Amino acid sequence: MNIFKQFIFILILLLPALSSAGSAGKQKAILEPEKIMTFAKKVEKYAASQGARAFIIARAGRPEKDLPKGIQFTHTAIAVYSQITLNNNEQVKGYAIHNLYQKVSELDKSTLIVDYPVDFFWGVQSLKAGIIIPKPELQNRIINIISSGKNKQLHNKNYSVIANPFNDQFQNCTEHTLDIINASIYQTTDINRLKNNAKHYFKPQKVKINPIKLMLGKAFMADVTTRDHENKIYTATFTSIGRYLSENNLLSQAIILEANKQVPLI
Repeated sequence: MNIFKQFIFILILLLPALSSAGSAGKQKAILEPEKIMTFAKKVEKYAASQGARAFIIARAGRPEKDLPKGIQFTHTAIAVYSQITLNNNEQVKGYAIHNLYQKVSELDKSTLIVDYPVDFFWGVQSLKAGIIIPKPELQNRIINIISSGKNKQLHNKNYSVIANPFNDQFQNCTEHTLDIINASIYQTTDINRLKNNAKHYFKPQKVKINPIKLMLGKAFMADVTTRDHENKIYTATFTSIGRYLSENNLLSQAIILEANKQVPLI
C-alpha cells in the first residue's frame, strides 16, 4: 500500500466521530421500516400521554461508538402538537417536528424543514429517542415562537457540526433549538441578548475529540470548523439542554426512550 492509500485509509478510520450524518433530512432506512414506524408511534404516544404540546426530541444518526464522549444524539429538534394535512387532504392531529437540517448539496449550509416522527427516525442507527418535556408555560411560549414564525428569525444558515452556542458565527440543529428555547424564555429574538444570556446561564458540552480527527475534519469536511471557538471546543447537546432546563426549574421530564425501556436522561 503506497503512502497516499495509507493516508486515505487512516482518514476513513478517523473521521466518523465528526461526521454530520443524522443532522440531515430523511435518509435511507437502515432498520426495518415496520420497526421504525412502530417506534415513531411509540414516541408520539408517550409524549401525548404526558400531555406534551411541545417537546424537544433527539435521535441517534450514527453508531454510539462513533460519537465523541458525552454525546448521545446527533440531531435535536422541537416537536409541536399540530393539525396535520395528509396527502389525501384528511386532517389529523399529531406532532410536527421543526428541524434545522443540513443541505445535502452544501453541508456547511442549513435549512429549516418540518417533518413528522416517521420521517424523523427513518435513517436512525438505533431505536432510541431523547425526549425533553418543558414545563407547560415554556411549552406555550415555544409554540408561540414557532407559530408566529419567529423561529425563522433565529436561523443562521452557516452550519458547523460543532458550532459554538455562545456566538452567532455558525449554528447547528441543537444550537438552533437552544436559541428557540431562550427566545421563548426571554421573549426576544435579539440574538446578541440571547447569546449573552446563554454565556451566563447555559453550560455547554465540552467536545472531547482526538486532535488528529479534528485536524482532518477541518481539512476535509465542509461542515467542520473551529473558527467560532477560542481555545477549547464547547457545543450545545441534547443532554446539556436537559440540564439547563432542570437547573432553572423549567423541566417537567427528560428521558431516553428505547424500544423496550426508558431511562432518565439526567
